[in-house]
Amino acid sequence: MTHRPATTPDPARPPGPPPGVQAHDPYVRVRGAREHNLRNVDADLPRDALVVFTGVSGSGKSSLAFGTVYAEAQRRYFESVAPYARRLIHQVGAPKVAAVSGLPPAVALEQRRTAPTSRSSVGTVTTVSNLLRMLYSRAGDYPPQATGRLDSDAFSPNTAAGACPECHGLGTVHRVTEESLVPDPDLTIRQGAIAAWPGAWQGKNLRDILDALGYDIDRPWRELPAEQREWILFTDEQPVVTVHPVRDADRIQRPYQGTYSSARRYVLRTFAESRSATLRARAERFLVSAACPTCHGRRLRPEALEVTFAGRSIAELAALPLAELARVLRPTADAPGDHAAATLARDLVARIDVLTELGLGYLATDRPTPTLSPGELQRLRLATQLRSGLFGVVYVLDEPSAGLHPADTAALLTVLDRLKAAGNSLFVVEHDMDLVRRADWIVDVGPAAGEHGGQVLYCGPVAGLAGVPDSATRRFLFPDAGPGTVPAAPREPTGWLRLRGVTRHNLRGLDADVPLGVLTAVTGVSGSGKSTLVGQVLAGALAAHLGTPAPAPEDEEGPAATVDGAAVTAEGLEAVDRLVRVDQKPIGRTPRSNLATYTGLFDAVRKVFAATEQARARGYGAGRFSFNVPGGRCENCQGEGFIAVELLFLPGTYAPCPQCHGTRYAPETLEVTYRGATVADVLRMTVETASEFLADVPAAARALRTLREVGLGYLRLGQPATELSGGEAQRIKLAAELQRAHRGHTVYLLDEPTTGLHPADTEVLLRQLRRLADSGNTVVVVEHDMDVVAAADWVIDLGPGGGDAGGRIVAAGPPRRVARVSGSRTAPYLAARLRPGE
Repeated sequence: MTHRPATTPDPARPPGPPPGVQAHDPYVRVRGAREHNLRNVDADLPRDALVVFTGVSGSGKSSLAFGTVYAEAQRRYFESVAPYARRLIHQVGAPKVAAVSGLPPAVALEQRRTAPTSRSSVGTVTTVSNLLRMLYSRAGDYPPQATGRLDSDAFSPNTAAGACPECHGLGTVHRVTEESLVPDPDLTIRQGAIAAWPGAWQGKNLRDILDALGYDIDRPWRELPAEQREWILFTDEQPVVTVHPVRDADRIQRPYQGTYSSARRYVLRTFAESRSATLRARAERFLVSAACPTCHGRRLRPEALEVTFAGRSIAELAALPLAELARVLRPTADAPGDHAAATLARDLVARIDVLTELGLGYLATDRPTPTLSPGELQRLRLATQLRSGLFGVVYVLDEPSAGLHPADTAALLTVLDRLKAAGNSLFVVEHDMDLVRRADWIVDVGPAAGEHGGQVLYCGPVAGLAGVPDSATRRFLFPDAGPGTVPAAPREPTGWLRLRGVTRHNLRGLDADVPLGVLTAVTGVSGSGKSTLVGQVLAGALAAHLGTPAPAPEDEEGPAATVDGAAVTAEGLEAVDRLVRVDQKPIGRTPRSNLATYTGLFDAVRKVFAATEQARARGYGAGRFSFNVPGGRCENCQGEGFIAVELLFLPGTYAPCPQCHGTRYAPETLEVTYRGATVADVLRMTVETASEFLADVPAAARALRTLREVGLGYLRLGQPATELSGGEAQRIKLAAELQRAHRGHTVYLLDEPTTGLHPADTEVLLRQLRRLADSGNTVVVVEHDMDVVAAADWVIDLGPGGGDAGGRIVAAGPPRRVARVSGSRTAPYLAARLRPGE
């Protein structure tokens, strides 16, 4: 049912047109929307207004905003261009909607989960790099020995003219070391000291060849002569013929004749040439990333680095935080005249000012985009749109406040207001109640998730939602509308992890005490050092203590995260038995990866189908019901259910396979049913539906129960990883962890687990986090959601600002104590969540 006030003036209705100009419908009118779980809904969305779509996760708000409104605008665009593009409409599909009227052109700014390339950076996304290169080309100071002026390409690491010839513009080189290939030198070759060799080679192939060549394979690796260790690990390919038969326990083998390939060559070749993602990932574990010895990580040719502006090379300027870069350029921008340097500097400063307004002034131009959060990427694209000068456009945004500290939300609203004032419409999917309150119009979808949602509960001015009792949003938007949640009494720490002298990125000599056995929230504005402290330093120290891999290279801006023992000391690590890092990385990068495969419950499903009489009669094993191997899968899409569609002048997309229609399987496989459902039917079930269908399958039921407990009952089992938000991916990982039984003390590190969560879903997640702490574990969350911070036992607040203005502990202690610290930017927002008596 749609509630729309009959007599209340419409604050979002734009003023009438000027005389002589034909009036247009001031609303985008959606009729009969049926995309995903939408139940034939209607909605009138005012143009030239800020319209916010709310509702619990999985309620259908994104299906309405993106899957219907934006998808229809995209379909109309295809119809207006070349026949080639029109032909693709049938491949990418059209939204399931009866009619949409009054719809202008639309631009979507989503939180993309696909990782950009390593050559993509903040500068390339915002075009700041282009302008910097032009500035150096046109107005740089060249050394006297320079023979001519360089064009803007001798300044790009992504072109042959500018890239360093050693690292090809990457700034780093991959190499292997004895330490990376042999992590435990106390082992012998027979015991597997050379960890880089695959399992098969650890047996007779490597062991017996080296034995026949005269190497002592039963002597600890560290005791072998240096020249022997060097030959075994690093020699180039060499022909080898054993001079005598090789004996094992029960038979005589023929002499070996062939080519010996060293461990280094095996690792480098596998990483560069293997088509197996698993083998490449394994080889990568034995690689060490190091700064290029030629360009020292600056990515450019020497002649480009010799050119300076304001006394610095382009690499030095690109490494500055954007806010500092603007300060360096401002004197040139403020200089009178229209000469090249002044004109380019003015344009640069104007672009950077917009980025700083959005709270991104702490980012450097050369920061790789794979290291950014989805929220940061979306705000970079939002800043670019603000400079585009477009008007009359519908901007559809996906949680622009994601990753923002409450103190930065006001700046975001200012930018959104400027886009609206330029004559654009803003349709925003959002959970931040402070932003929702500022909307001109609200569309509340629910009442619950999945098949229990899909209805427009309310569509109108914000104040009217107070009269809709079925809305889950109502009690959070209007705190007096319902009972609040009173946090439980704080737990007392059982011990402490003490980090001393932390020096990394903007953390300089930091001392931090992390309590054990409690829930700790690490807070601070964007760029204050939260992820560095938790995701790199704390995780690295624990990983080193436990002998597990350190944080991966893609987790940060530079080489693999390590803890420099000379700079950091850690105490209290002996109390920890296990480390679990739950981040927002995708659970997979193609539609082949999904919730069912990641959690392992699909193994149980395949065994169930293999045990049916139909399957046994046909000789089908569990492998027949896997879409990852030949046999039972659809060979046209190779079991992905989707095919890649390349679009001219637009990003590529995925479309359902025309042969299996997205089922992933061959027709013969789908003839086998369990309780009337095919394996494809099970993959289409939501977690909630599958919980009932597979209730008598213990292995599947346990996984499904934990998925429901973290608020993911609305997801489909086969929902592709490419469709999952960062918050959903993180909760899937948490659910996979919760379903396992563990002993001992575990430290859980989470990175903004409430991303993408409605406040009602945050309450569900918070119960699970507190459950982990109740079991004696330590939970540390990097978080901006003040409801989570208020419910924590301990708070570590970093700041006071971002970048060089941050990196210090402003406050630490229970939430009430931190809320009273005058120098903390978190304190006033935390105090507003802590009511007297709580």
